[in-house]
Amino acid sequence: MKVIITGASGVLGSAIHHAFTNNTNQIHTVLALSHTRTTTGLLQLDLTHKDQVEKVFAEFKPDWVIHCAAERRPDVAEKDPEGTQKLNVNVPAHLAALAKSFKYTLVYISTEYVFDGTSPPYTPSAKTNPLQLYGRTKRDGEEAVLAVDGAKVVVLRVPVLYGPAPKNSDSAVNILLDIVQDQSGKQYKMDHYATKYPTNVVDIAGFLARLAESKPPIPIPPILHYSAAEPFTKYEMCLVFAKILGLPHTHIVPQSEPESDAGATTRPRDCQLYTKETEDLGVEGGLGLSLFEEWWIEYLGVT
Repeated sequence: MKVIITGASGVLGSAIHHAFTNNTNQIHTVLALSHTRTTTGLLQLDLTHKDQVEKVFAEFKPDWVIHCAAERRPDVAEKDPEGTQKLNVNVPAHLAALAKSFKYTLVYISTEYVFDGTSPPYTPSAKTNPLQLYGRTKRDGEEAVLAVDGAKVVVLRVPVLYGPAPKNSDSAVNILLDIVQDQSGKQYKMDHYATKYPTNVVDIAGFLARLAESKPPIPIPPILHYSAAEPFTKYEMCLVFAKILGLPHTHIVPQSEPESDAGATTRPRDCQLYTKETEDLGVEGGLGLSLFEEWWIEYLGVT
């Protein structure tokens, strides 16, 4: 199988790259793309340059394209709506058009933020109602890829992610480790309002590899949800990290009301993704979900 991964230097993209090159029973030819970070094994490509993208895809002839690249930071998205529109809507629309031309399966990574968080859990067919620009552009990206008639497209919605990362700041969960470990006396206000379902990128990557390798191929619905089931607020995640590391957490103050800081973008309260349709696909190994605290204990090497 020939696989292209966009955003392959990110937390999710790098995990998917690793899964398709190291963790499978089959040997795949993988083309890993990145724009802002160039390291060994990655091809630098600006996905907004349509001619260059089409040339690379035509030469490689992928069977699957897993599109992870996006502007994923809601506060940054609000400050650059034009750039966010290009990356989160126009680029996936182009990749879906190429999926029709080149006959590959496009997996578009989306987000639980397409929902407003008022009536969880959300099924794949639930009505979307994003609260902020980031969620709207991801919703518009979904609609753009699904509108290309004749293209094999799968929208995979995922929640907040964690896992191995080059920098803790690459993940909204991993960065909480830095806050817990900052014992300088600085105080942090931490959200204790919105419920999250932190999901491990290694789990998602392994699931996608098993799904792609299924023999015979499994018919995949146009929208899938993948999510862990353990609920945490960000404050509660900090308590888990403090417990694991044996550190005090008095410098972290819970906020039980929605964020009201200047410049903060509205977050939905609870966007739990309903995953039964994904489980019912019958992929070998199922969803293969890690438990949050257990994974971190092993990853951090704490005994």
